[in-house]
Amino acid sequence: MAAADLESEYSPRTSVPDCDEIFARWAREAELYRAETLKAGRAELGLSYGDTPRQIIDLFLPKAGEGAPLALFIHGGYWRAFDPSFSSQVARGLNQHGIAIAVIGYDLCPIVTIGDIIEQIRRASVFLWTRFGKPMLVCGHSAGGHLAAATVATDWQALYPKAPADLVPAGFAISGVFDLRPLVNFSLNQDLRLSAEEAQRLSPLLWPVPSGRMLDVTVGDLESAAFKSQSRTMADTWRQAKAETRYVEYPGNHFTVIDALTDPSNAMVTRIAELTQRLKS
Repeated sequence: MAAADLESEYSPRTSVPDCDEIFARWAREAELYRAETLKAGRAELGLSYGDTPRQIIDLFLPKAGEGAPLALFIHGGYWRAFDPSFSSQVARGLNQHGIAIAVIGYDLCPIVTIGDIIEQIRRASVFLWTRFGKPMLVCGHSAGGHLAAATVATDWQALYPKAPADLVPAGFAISGVFDLRPLVNFSLNQDLRLSAEEAQRLSPLLWPVPSGRMLDVTVGDLESAAFKSQSRTMADTWRQAKAETRYVEYPGNHFTVIDALTDPSNAMVTRIAELTQRLKS
């Protein structure tokens, strides 16, 4: 495949002409859900876990409150766009299943590197464990799918000796890029600043898989062959490493696939709820 064609395969905005309208809708739906949950006393917004304004967590609780199982959501944007205010609505479906959702913000490229962002998500996970004292599932979309897989694959006790080894034992990655090496020669690398060595080091596809991990690797059925290949290869690789994993295509393109998270009856939501309920504190 020609380099320009391959880059197009990795550029969802070029294949989804109405993506700006989708982003505007996300912002509206997110604002409505924040208002709804704040009025009900079930939201805490802007919890700081780091030393920059973007290192925040928006927490959305179900009616059961803080005793509920906990899942994280990491937004996408190719590590260089968006913030939690575009994603509040993704908590709607899982909240109705009695699961608390922490929507995590992080600094963006090129101000920081992808390696820095991975460390910020780990810090946010430890922050939440310190508060809730329970293992959690991590769900992420697009760049957040990469970050979700990196979080599940983390050797927690090597980094944070007081943290449990199974701090984040389960993940649900949606439309992620798990092998960063193809991105090195794309135009977006002006912001990502990946060298060949860094792309390899930061690719969870190439990391050792800790024992006992669970990871669903999913993608929209209307997405490009490149995104489907990334997810299928990730699932196959982790399965060979004896992780509990599977590859699933859900309806939608790269962006609309996550709209399902607002619907408590949707198969994606019920699967994430099932995985989260399996975790033991």
